[in-house]
Amino acid sequence: MTEDSTRVLFVCLGNICRSPLAEGVFRSLVRTREIEGSYSVDSAGTGAWHAGESPDQRSVEVARRNGVVLAGRARQIEAHDFEDFDYVIAMDRQNLLELRTMAHSQQGEAYLHLLREFDPEPGDGQVPDPYYGGPDGFELMYVMVNRACEAFLDHLETRQPDGATNDG
Repeated sequence: MTEDSTRVLFVCLGNICRSPLAEGVFRSLVRTREIEGSYSVDSAGTGAWHAGESPDQRSVEVARRNGVVLAGRARQIEAHDFEDFDYVIAMDRQNLLELRTMAHSQQGEAYLHLLREFDPEPGDGQVPDPYYGGPDGFELMYVMVNRACEAFLDHLETRQPDGATNDG
């Protein structure tokens, strides 16, 4: 990670479905906009069940069909992540609650958000976990993640140097 880049960490439960997809989509958007040097992106899980594993094949497949590459291995979020990242973005309320509990005991200054807080479409603010469902859940997850990542990147790109935004 470079010191002058905006550092973003996407977090879900096991770091094999939603957060690696969000990481891949966000990287793809940054690459398309030719602003790769401005962002450092990673993903993690609140649990360690899948640590070291590749992303779920269903996430890999939906990403591939949409021109997104998923790389990396699952890992569990660590205390230093709250210092190392500027934004820690959760996929659902339970993840956010766990992150807030962890962050409360840390000295880090990462902003904690739900990804879908940035989603222009109405909803409950969460990206549902498709792990136990069929392919339709992964398609829906991709649509939500892509739309919310695009809006999140727009939000980041409209910030003023003092941290304010052009949101009005």
